[in-house]
Amino acid sequence: MGKDKIRRFNENKTFENVVQPTRDEAVNNFPLKGNWNKDFFKNDNPIVLELGCGKGEYTVAMARREADRNFIGIDIKGARFWRGAKTALEEGLDNVGFMRTQIELIDQVFAENEVSEIWITFPDPQIKYRRTVHRLTNPEFLDRYNKILKPEGTVNLKTDSEFLHGYTHGMIQLLGHKVIKSSHNVYHPDNRELPSIVTDVQTYYEEKFKALGKTITYIKFQFKD
Repeated sequence: MGKDKIRRFNENKTFENVVQPTRDEAVNNFPLKGNWNKDFFKNDNPIVLELGCGKGEYTVAMARREADRNFIGIDIKGARFWRGAKTALEEGLDNVGFMRTQIELIDQVFAENEVSEIWITFPDPQIKYRRTVHRLTNPEFLDRYNKILKPEGTVNLKTDSEFLHGYTHGMIQLLGHKVIKSSHNVYHPDNRELPSIVTDVQTYYEEKFKALGKTITYIKFQFKD
């Protein structure tokens, strides 16, 4: 491991806005489960998650725009979200947190009806069949999201992968869930009804994909029950 990564990991340990449970801690009565509002944010504002948050650009950007909501970026790579966590502290954003854990444990660290919204930004589309189980919008992951979301909660997927966009759209319809908004190119001039956050914030990966000429897609959906 490089010296810079080690420095970031060590610095994360000192950040009051970073939570880093071991796997055992996450699955065995994790103390913040059901208590994020009371014990972490110390308010009753809605909680929004960014899964696979990378450097945390979306998490921090959303927190800047909406002070009356709480945002948590989740990623297994703490050296990446170090930048977002540090920026949030430097700017005094007390509605931001970051968590280092596997997304497959999401329903172990959040309780039923504890989350109001989920963002999935530029995940690995896992196109190879043998890795389908890791695709973040497969039925097993969707079930986990459904468990922790409030009844009116929503999920947003922003991706450069037409394959993942189509797979997700089809899976949502197959399972009887509701597609709220869908776009095959968020920067098309006709997409005036998309939430401004979709185009106002561009992550490191999005800028990289756009430079390669890839179109950016978006889908927002809600579970049926």
